[in-house]
Amino acid sequence: MNSDRFEGNWKELKGKVQQQWGKLTDDDLDKIDGRREELVGKIQQAYGKSREDAEKEVDTYMN
Repeated sequence: MNSDRFEGNWKELKGKVQQQWGKLTDDDLDKIDGRREELVGKIQQAYGKSREDAEKEVDTYMN
């Protein structure tokens, strides 16, 4: 999913993202606001993952 589609679908994706990565708070999701790079960063912080691992998770989940 490209970043434009990711941002455009954020309201629909937000709940599913929180189910997938339960450590992310509503506040985190509001700050992410559909930006893929922000989501990757928040996953890194919340789960202690490398950037590469977080990106792979996001890519796998969104495809």
